[in-house]
Amino acid sequence: MRNLFLNPVMNKEFKLRFRSFKSFLGLAFYLLALTILIVGFIYLQTQNSPMGLFRPDQSREMFMLLAFIQLGLILFITPGLTAGVISGEREKQTLNILLTTNQSSTSIIMGKLVSSISFLLLMIIASMPIYSIVFLFGGISPGQVLLILIFYIFTILVFGSIGIFFSTIVRRTIIAMVSTYGVALFLIGGTAFLFTISMAVNSMGAMPANNPVAYFFAMLNPGFILFGFLEPNAFNELSNQIGFGIDVPLWAAYLVSYSIIFIIMIVVSIRKLRPNMKVKSEA
Repeated sequence: MRNLFLNPVMNKEFKLRFRSFKSFLGLAFYLLALTILIVGFIYLQTQNSPMGLFRPDQSREMFMLLAFIQLGLILFITPGLTAGVISGEREKQTLNILLTTNQSSTSIIMGKLVSSISFLLLMIIASMPIYSIVFLFGGISPGQVLLILIFYIFTILVFGSIGIFFSTIVRRTIIAMVSTYGVALFLIGGTAFLFTISMAVNSMGAMPANNPVAYFFAMLNPGFILFGFLEPNAFNELSNQIGFGIDVPLWAAYLVSYSIIFIIMIVVSIRKLRPNMKVKSEA
């Protein structure tokens, strides 16, 4: 296990990503943008308030806005960070050299995955102190913040594995990137669109009162899950009105389905990295 995550591939990627001044300049601008957004939101709300106060419900709205902005950032950046890690090595003609080392396919794939998403994880963790401003005004518990942080990390790993998958099976980086963004777009916008269609069909009486089809599309959409974490009462009421007909919580279905996607993407990537070699020779 130690050799799996502490390997030369990961060490090289970490040095290339974290020794660049541009990386930390980008991190600084990102945190500055979040700070300006929060200060501006508080300023506008206090200016419109008769007493000039920032209420807990307004603090909760601000946190929800930041949470969805952060999720959008994750879903937009992660495919771009991971879709070229293997195909890029192939285009630079350095992949064969990498495969001649004593590193197994598993350590190479996991090293590329962790190193490619590490900067995004750093951005999210670095923004947590800014998020903690909401504790000054109430409306959000520390447990919710921790839960959403775990949700972010899990989602990053899954979408990162999709990028690694296409980067491994596709030779050209641009094609791998387009394919990864296509899958990500389906999981974000496509599932929301199909959810809306299934609800419209259900409202016309063309489907049974219970709507498991809508449940299936909702459990694949990260936005629905994040909304359920932020507004559990409103989300439960909405779920009861829709009538999914399935008692399993959406977050549990999301966890199981995305874990399956992650495992499939990683296993296939490991096997396709050395297509002409058996798995036993890599152990």
